Amino acid sequence: MSSPRMGRSALRTAAKAIFSALTLILAMGADSHAESPSSAHAIAMHGEPALPPGFSHLPYADPDAPKGGRIVFGLQGTFDSLNPLVVLGVAPDAVPRYVQQSLLYRSADEPFTAYGLLASRVELNEARTRLAFEIDERARFSDGTPVTADDVLFTFEMLKTKGKPFHRSSLGRVTKAEAPSPRSVVFEFGDGSNRELPLVIGAMPIFARHATNADTFGETSFKPALGSGPYLVSDVRPGEALTLKRRKDFWAENHPLTRGLFNADEIRYDFYRDANALFEAFKAGLYDIRLEPDPTRWMTGYDVPAVRDGRIVREALRFQAPKGMTGLVFNTRRPAFADVRVREALGIMFDFEWVNRNLFHGVYRRAGSFFSDSELSALGVPADAREKALLAAFPGSVRDDILAGTWVPAASDGSGRDREQARKALDLLQTAGYELQDGVLRNTRTTEPLAFEITVTNRPQERLALNYAASLGRLGVGVNVRLIDDVQYWRRLSAFDFDMIQWTWPASASPGNEQVGRWGSVNADRKGALNYAGVKSPAVDAALQAILAAREREDFVAAVRVLDRALLSGFYVVPLYYLPETWLAHSRDVTLPTRKPAYFLATEALARRPAASAPAN
Repeated sequence: MSSPRMGRSALRTAAKAIFSALTLILAMGADSHAESPSSAHAIAMHGEPALPPGFSHLPYADPDAPKGGRIVFGLQGTFDSLNPLVVLGVAPDAVPRYVQQSLLYRSADEPFTAYGLLASRVELNEARTRLAFEIDERARFSDGTPVTADDVLFTFEMLKTKGKPFHRSSLGRVTKAEAPSPRSVVFEFGDGSNRELPLVIGAMPIFARHATNADTFGETSFKPALGSGPYLVSDVRPGEALTLKRRKDFWAENHPLTRGLFNADEIRYDFYRDANALFEAFKAGLYDIRLEPDPTRWMTGYDVPAVRDGRIVREALRFQAPKGMTGLVFNTRRPAFADVRVREALGIMFDFEWVNRNLFHGVYRRAGSFFSDSELSALGVPADAREKALLAAFPGSVRDDILAGTWVPAASDGSGRDREQARKALDLLQTAGYELQDGVLRNTRTTEPLAFEITVTNRPQERLALNYAASLGRLGVGVNVRLIDDVQYWRRLSAFDFDMIQWTWPASASPGNEQVGRWGSVNADRKGALNYAGVKSPAVDAALQAILAAREREDFVAAVRVLDRALLSGFYVVPLYYLPETWLAHSRDVTLPTRKPAYFLATEALARRPAASAPAN
């Protein structure tokens, strides 16, 4: 059972346990701990970068890709800001992705390796306690001003004090930041236990100090940041569309990290209010790229002339990254969800077998891990000695069956009315103090009915939630499904003003600081944070710190599996499903490189086929 709040004594106990766990992890890698710094073109979370100094371009980038034309992206929802790095507002990723640049650039071909972009050199000591960058002397903002160390320190301070909780908590671990010269900047990290922190710093989109108002940085604004990237914002239609145009004076036009990328002369983001309008616009050719999340649409919705005559191309892509978790999230800040037995019982009533067959054409796989389809998943894998050592300080934090690798999500007979599963759920609810009275499940102590609301933001979510509500209704649980617009939805999520939502946590092959934002106790009550479930678990916190402290891949995998087991044992979500493939539909006039990235789709590598070479209709 996860209590919404921990007392001081519990926090002290947790702190001691976390310290012990970190000591163990650090000891495992102590033999390789040296103090001599190295200066390089890239840094990696584990191991060495795959590309050597002087590489010509990223492996999945086509240096001969055609330049020119326009690529249009379609998004559902709206926007009221251009800065997605702060708490206030709803903003697309266009400006940080295309207008701004960072010191390092992540390769989509490696689990977590970042190569020098604005930084011509990066120096990181073995202990990962000191990080130094030398800024490329050619680097310029779009107004011609050189990018300097002062801009980097300004960005660091703004994100640390006014950014989203992820940046505030991560950058708050920096013990010292200074600029020894106009083109060099140094960060120090204390004990170096957060081994991903250098990569987080390297990924900060750099703001120009001379063109950014520090006083209003945290507010919503349609004024785009002045950046050093390949594009400028040319037109903003609030809530409707955003247009970017490629610069002719881009300083890194022939940089190895940009060669073959950023090919279109113009990029536009068009926003649509609902999923149906978004799909109809794609079929009509109003935008070019669509990642299809809906199995019904993928299986039946593309039988249209544009697909049959080749104007729309469909591809099923496979990437090596874990598939992550889609689930119905319990807000454990709500008294009704404070008892883990209640959460487990309610989860039993999700009938995946019926839903997958009747709503989704049987294409989904059941989620039973936050890192499905990867070695990071704990599902079906017994805990090894490293995992048990990490968990030794937290007896009872992981269920015996989850520790042994024998637990699996509840499975039904697929009838939609599995009585055996309903009986199991009701038995659990009775042990938690609930009783069925005249068709209503009530708390035997307070007589309050067990009832809650599922907040959804689109019709597919609503359809699923209504099906789940009907299943729970068989137990006498009252469930109201409420569909709201995007703006209201995001505001409520930011304030944790919901009972249950549907959410997807994507996973990378190298999870790190973002997991602290999702699950760390420090973010459970911080408005705007991503810990939607309100998780406050010493075992989870210890696993998170062990992930960040791991020096070897084996220690890292063990720490991630411990996190997986602790989250599964807390039943913070009702696991739903995942797709083993990524479904991509795109205009035939938009080309993807022949060589696909290993871990995720890099939209920067797209190009527009010249009109003269486009196939005839």
